Amino acid sequence: MEYNGEITSKVRRGTMGEMRKVPLEQVEHYKVHGRTTKERNPLTLFWTGSGIEVNVSGTEIWVELYSDYDCFEPWISVLVNGEVISRQMVLKGMHKLCLFRNMNPDVIKNIQIFKEVQAMPDDEKHCLQVFSFELDGEFYKVPERKAKLEVIGDSITSGEGAIGATCEEDWISMWFSSQDNYATLLAKKLGADLRIISQSGWGVVSSWNNNPYGAIPPIYEEVCGPLKGERNEALGAHEKNDFKAWQPDVIVINLGTNDGGAFDQPEWQDERTGETFKERKNEDGTYYEEDLDRFEWAVRAFLRKLRRLNQNAYLLWVYGILDKPLLPTLQKAINTYQTECEDLKVSLLEIPKMTEEEIGARYHPGKKAHERMATILSEEIQNIL
Repeated sequence: MEYNGEITSKVRRGTMGEMRKVPLEQVEHYKVHGRTTKERNPLTLFWTGSGIEVNVSGTEIWVELYSDYDCFEPWISVLVNGEVISRQMVLKGMHKLCLFRNMNPDVIKNIQIFKEVQAMPDDEKHCLQVFSFELDGEFYKVPERKAKLEVIGDSITSGEGAIGATCEEDWISMWFSSQDNYATLLAKKLGADLRIISQSGWGVVSSWNNNPYGAIPPIYEEVCGPLKGERNEALGAHEKNDFKAWQPDVIVINLGTNDGGAFDQPEWQDERTGETFKERKNEDGTYYEEDLDRFEWAVRAFLRKLRRLNQNAYLLWVYGILDKPLLPTLQKAINTYQTECEDLKVSLLEIPKMTEEEIGARYHPGKKAHERMATILSEEIQNIL
């Protein structure tokens, strides 16, 4: 995407000197969070929790962002020295946002900007990009953290309902959160850099409503496979991800909730082709063995793909915060994979179901549930590593 406009402002003078605009491609020190392309002019933020991090001196800094959408607007959180100081929607167009001002010019500040909202395949215009910074200080090196963590999941991992009142039912951008999300809380506990790959309603075999195209494994190798449309194609959403450039130490997979729910939903039909799909139950309420076998096979196939692309990562599958009807099948799949592939760096962790006190917006896990999940996962991963 190209921007031909120009944002003008008066030149201000701070303790450190004149404010200067620095295009991102000219910033010497910064860290990109989240899976994206190699393009930095501008930097496109695709996934939940994707963002940019800088260490800067000076009294004041602004960021220049571009946003677009049809229905689902992007939201961001701004962190200063590790604490959230701002959460806001980013309206359409090019905008300058002040990240801090009047701070001690001699102290280096850590600044992080994170996308709160997941990739939105049903809104082809949904877009958030970082173009430049304006500041009166200097950029300093952002050190690597001691570990790398990838978390793969559905609406739970997208932070849907992690923020907002329990009465909220609208499916809108405002009720997504990357910062009250168990994945982010876990990364902080582990001292790890984080990447999130997640889509609300998606599963291993199909989505919550039996759509077989709502499955994470087939799109995992792409930069941001769920996205549609010519602009997202041009932005590189369907490029092959560069796995060699970023290898996680641990991958948490939180999938299966929507696969289980699909057994109770009507048959899905493609309006264009007439294609149908359904996870089936017997008359006595038990699951079709054929469909359980398909889920088991898909789990094993996904584990093989993850291992091929992330050779040294520990693979931790977690399940149960909302419900766990497929737990026996999931355990069987993982046990079979371990035996077939002689891979001992994989395990299943059952998460106790959320309580009434932990329910958030849209009957999804709220902040308390995410905090509990992060604590359980942190203890498990620290024992593993």
